[in-house]
Formats: sequence, structure tokens, C-alpha cells
Amino acid sequence: MRAYQLPKGGAGIEALAKVERPKPSPGHRQVLVKVAACSLNYRDLGIVRGTYRMPSKENVIPLSDGAGEVVETGSGVTRVKVGDKVCGNFFQRWPGGEPPPDVQSTALGGAIDGMLAEFVVLEEEGAVKIPAHLSLEEGATLPCAGVTVWHAMMEHGRMIAGQTVLLQGTGGVSIFGLQFAHAMGMQAVITSSSDDKLAKAKKLGASHTINYKTTPDWEKAALEFTGGRGVDHVVEVGGAGTFTKSFGAIRLGGKISMIGNLSGPATELNPGLIMGRRANIQGISVGSTQMFEAMNRMIAANAIKPVIDKVFGFDEVQAAYQHMASGAHFGKIVIRVA
Repeated sequence: MRAYQLPKGGAGIEALAKVERPKPSPGHRQVLVKVAACSLNYRDLGIVRGTYRMPSKENVIPLSDGAGEVVETGSGVTRVKVGDKVCGNFFQRWPGGEPPPDVQSTALGGAIDGMLAEFVVLEEEGAVKIPAHLSLEEGATLPCAGVTVWHAMMEHGRMIAGQTVLLQGTGGVSIFGLQFAHAMGMQAVITSSSDDKLAKAKKLGASHTINYKTTPDWEKAALEFTGGRGVDHVVEVGGAGTFTKSFGAIRLGGKISMIGNLSGPATELNPGLIMGRRANIQGISVGSTQMFEAMNRMIAANAIKPVIDKVFGFDEVQAAYQHMASGAHFGKIVIRVA
């Protein structure tokens, strides 16, 4: 079968190579999926650059996110059947509840081979049916960005209608967060350096937009939008360059979900920031199969369609990575496999 592999983390985009691999076979409680499409996340760029916080195995098949059709099942499989359209959960062995201690060892496209191949084997507990109204290309966008922001807003944030969330940038995580907030009656404040992207966010239901280039004190603008109270929740993807400002944007007792580190390496945290805002801070790393299925029920009930920026062919994988590296995308970047 055709697949892509990366010799080692940090080898660079140009090292991504198309190879022939043996077609895998499912074992006990595993399923074989014919992959139709994959999508990129910032984590995938970090792996090829060698900046991701976790190591990847040598000659790994990249990408955590992909969707396809179940074509074969191993013994003991009951959750899915041949013909089902599924995604792989980012962590293949985190069905629900607290993450197991070895959860990171089951991360697709890093610790284990990922989705950028014609056929993949998934654990039964790590295969998730996609909402019926979505295409396989749309379904391929869900596993990392969608589940991450669902975990942040609904599991950690426990957000309810009428509350306000601040979302940083217009990548996959933030755009899914915007769509979820709009569907569930929450107010979304979103930041970007591009007025064009902010206009697109407004059309998707953003309550307030802030250009952080022309308004560098964006936390004050968020505070002003809420009448001085502060937002209930910040989905923090920037890291060192934005973390302090996130404290300035939240209300007393507000929450910050730490997801990414796009603006640079971590810096020492001032505990006074936490005490000053009585803040609740939690690191978020994607989520469980149970979270994925809960998110999909909400997506189906509201007929939400993922925002796809551009679709690349299987021979254009390096170009897809370069497009992500450019930062020009709005929403998700998809690679068509089938």
C-alpha cells in the first residue's frame, strides 16, 4: 500500500517520503480502515520540525487525523462493523474517564503509526463513527482540533449558554471552538492579525473580533466587550507570548485551557497571576473516545460543517505542510488519500 513516512522527528518537511508498506491486518478487537482523507494539525508541523514536546518513532507514518471506511474487523469487535465510516481517536487506548498513565504511547502519528496511508489498523475502542451528514474529508478534520477544544470548553470549562469564550487565532482549534460556541448559545471573542480572517470569523458567528496587531492590548478590548467583567474562559494556544494577557482577559474565577505554544517556548509562570484572578488553569491534550462521541452528537444535532481551507492530493503532501507553515490557512487543511 502507499503511505508516507518520516525518517525521524526534526528531519524537515522535505524528508516526508512516499513509500510502499505492507497492507496491515487487524488483530483481536482491531479494525482495518481504508483511508479516504487526512487533515493536518500544528502538532504535525512540530513533529517534522523537531519542536514537538513528545518524541516520535523513527519512520513513523504521520498524522493523527484521518477518516475512512471499515473494510475488515478482527475477532471480538462489536462497536463497529464493515462499511462504517470512522475516524481514529488521537489516543487509541483512552476510551473514557481519566487518561491511563501510558496514554501518550498510543498517540497516532507520533508514538505509533498514523493515518497518512491507504490502509490503517485502529483499536476498536479508538475507532469513532463520524456524523452521518459529513463527508469523509469533513470527518477527517475532527479528531485532534475538534476534540481538543471540546475537551477545553465542555469538559474543563463546563461552559453553558450565555457565557463568553476567548479564542486565539483562526486555526483548526479556534474555528471549531467558534462553531461550537455559536451552536450552543455562547458568545465567542476571537483574535487574529488578519482583518480578512476576522471577517470570516464574524460570518461564522463570532460575537466580537480583535486584531491583535492593531490592538496589541487585546486583553483590555476583551474586558471592555464584557463590560469590565472579563470572559469566562480562554482557549490558550499562544503560550509564552499570550499567557499573561489571557489572565488579563478572564473574570475573577475564570478558566484558561492551555493547549498550544505557538508564540514561543514556555517561560516561568508568576503564581501571582493565578491568585490575582482566582484562576483555574488546566493543560489539555486532545481527549478520549467518549469525549469524541459526545462532540459528534452535538455536531450532528446542529448540522455543523467543519471549515476546510484547502484540499491537497496524495502527491501534494509536502505542499500541504508548507501551506500550514505559511499560516495563511483559515480552518483545516485536508489531504485526499483515496
